[in-house]
Amino acid sequence: MSASSSSAPAQGSLATFAAAAADWARTDGQTWIYLFKALCAAFLALGIAMKLDLPQPRTAMTTTFIVMQAQSGAVFAKSFYRICGTLVGLIVMLVLISLFSQTPELFIVSTAIWVGICTAGAARNRNFRSYGFVLAGYTAALIGFPASQHPDTAFITAMTRVAEVTLGIVCSGVVSGLVLPKYVGEQMRSTVRARFSAFVEYVSASLAGKGDRATIEATNARFVADVVGFEATRSMAVFDSPDARMRGGRLKRLNSEFMTASTRFHALHQLMNRLRHANAMATVDALEPYFKEIAPLLAKSGEPVLTAADASHAAAQLDTYKAELPHRIRDTRAALALDADVPLLDFDTASELLYRFIDDLHAYASTYASLAVDTHERERWIERYEPKTNLIASSVAGLRTVVVMIVLGAFWLATAWPSGVTLVLNAAAVCGLAASAPRPTRMVFQMTCGTMLATVMAMIVELAVYPHIDGFVMLCAGLTPFLLIGVYLTTRPATLGYGFGYCVFFSTLVGPDNVIHYDPSALMNDGIALVLSMIVSFIAFAVLLPPSTPWLRRRLSSDLRRQVVLACRGRMLRLRSRFESGARDLMFQINALASEADEKRDTLRWLFAVLEVGNAIIDLRHEIATLPKDPRYAASMPWRVATRSMRDAVASLFDRPTATRLDRALSATADAIAAVQQVLATFTPPRDERHQLQRILSHLHFIRTALLDPQSPLGSLASGPASASEGVRHAA
Repeated sequence: MSASSSSAPAQGSLATFAAAAADWARTDGQTWIYLFKALCAAFLALGIAMKLDLPQPRTAMTTTFIVMQAQSGAVFAKSFYRICGTLVGLIVMLVLISLFSQTPELFIVSTAIWVGICTAGAARNRNFRSYGFVLAGYTAALIGFPASQHPDTAFITAMTRVAEVTLGIVCSGVVSGLVLPKYVGEQMRSTVRARFSAFVEYVSASLAGKGDRATIEATNARFVADVVGFEATRSMAVFDSPDARMRGGRLKRLNSEFMTASTRFHALHQLMNRLRHANAMATVDALEPYFKEIAPLLAKSGEPVLTAADASHAAAQLDTYKAELPHRIRDTRAALALDADVPLLDFDTASELLYRFIDDLHAYASTYASLAVDTHERERWIERYEPKTNLIASSVAGLRTVVVMIVLGAFWLATAWPSGVTLVLNAAAVCGLAASAPRPTRMVFQMTCGTMLATVMAMIVELAVYPHIDGFVMLCAGLTPFLLIGVYLTTRPATLGYGFGYCVFFSTLVGPDNVIHYDPSALMNDGIALVLSMIVSFIAFAVLLPPSTPWLRRRLSSDLRRQVVLACRGRMLRLRSRFESGARDLMFQINALASEADEKRDTLRWLFAVLEVGNAIIDLRHEIATLPKDPRYAASMPWRVATRSMRDAVASLFDRPTATRLDRALSATADAIAAVQQVLATFTPPRDERHQLQRILSHLHFIRTALLDPQSPLGSLASGPASASEGVRHAA
């Protein structure tokens, strides 16, 4: 018995140790793996560059720290766009050198303009595509400024720089892909599963009346971030996961269908709240049983659907329910029609939204279920996520870069400073990288601090370490503790800028060449040039139309509202995906700039208003466009003219919200409703056409209720508290 009792604590201690070790492997262990891989890639690139006798092995080493990421797909994606940007920059710079190598002033101005164009492109685009634009500008400066000093060797200098950069990219990809790889595809599967489960839980809780407004707002804000993050993850996963490439169309479709389903459900939920507020309880009571039936459809054997394989069961249940729903709704409507006091337009609008939500939810579940197999017909999908960036803000970012480079270039020409090349070249890199950051001034400040620390450490290495080592192994051993500092800082989001600045510029300052030159004065000059260029860049970001100032938030908020203008007047081809993705992308940008909770809440309220009205208008336009060719449906008919006037009035309202424009939009919507009702009263079209006209009427009614919603940001423009309820009764 004593032996048994003594072995039990030992087994418990072993289990505790194993659990602690597993937890460490999932958290800090991943950090140490990344540190090891980053150093391996850097030293591999450095060693091969030295073996090939390339002029500046430090360039290959620096490239690894720029490209290296924790996940293999991110490394491959970043490497791909870096190579593309490098090649474009190389071609442009060879042209500029051939044209302006004998005229330094024109060369600096032309290079500054090119880098400014690339910076504007980086601010305009997303993810690693943005990085490709940065590199197209930075590579031109990296190759051009040193080569401009010796135009006769410009071509061979450009080729060797590209070779060094490419070597660093290849080494990063090899190490990331072969040494304990961490694939983005695995994260993608977890993200898809978690988001589907979260949406199902949100729908079930909301239909059961368990979510308050604050919870609903927080959930929808998280969904917006999920949509943007999902697209970023998907764009990386195709580089490292054959499964992601094979399912690329379905993953795009899944994101699009999630946006549509979440928007539709929110619109339905808000409409039911408005009906309760207007005391239309007959309609609410008639529809409540349908809502209670939805949650069980999203479960399997009483458990929530989690995997793609399980989602097929939910999709089948939704398909059956959707097929039966129109007949059941007609029976319910017939029962309500017996009571003359019940406004049937309220019921028609809510039931139409219910059917469309079930249809969207079925499509979302079907696409999720299709991911369980390698090939599927749902792979064919032409819609795509289209981010939205303010053109003025992007142009300002490019102009800012041009100004900084011209100012520093003029200083270089006036002083003939030996480190002037480093000064101008680094300004191009910093302005380009920071332009696409949510808070550029914070990014530049962190990089400046990291560069200052790198300069101090570089002095220590050059004066105290290099004289005492011999051979490549000792070189790696001597550099390891200094590089570990910067790489570790890059693993923490709060210190990413410090670590990036430290790693890149430590390698730039003291990265070894085949023949090391001990020149402390040149090292100090280069360190001063790096810090000075960052200080000037920081001042430029802080003074020249700072990106974090209220003017940019106002511009982005205006762009968000103008998504309704797009819905009213844009081409119908892929209009819904452009509208949905653009609205969410703009909100994501605004939230990144907003620091106050009230600002984020106000943005979310505008997003809801934009999505509700915009989607209803897109539905309305689609229904009108698919009407049969008949003189009564011609574009010149009064009811068609009234709907166009309504769209123009709503577009004008969201373009610049005022009380007068709100009244005009409400009046135009009421006129359009009356015109369509007149059409339905004057002739009896075939059953399908009548249902289509009733759907058009429902969309118009929903738009009016959304404009009158007292919780909408447009509610503050209403003439008085009574106007909302009066408008609801009139529209009904």
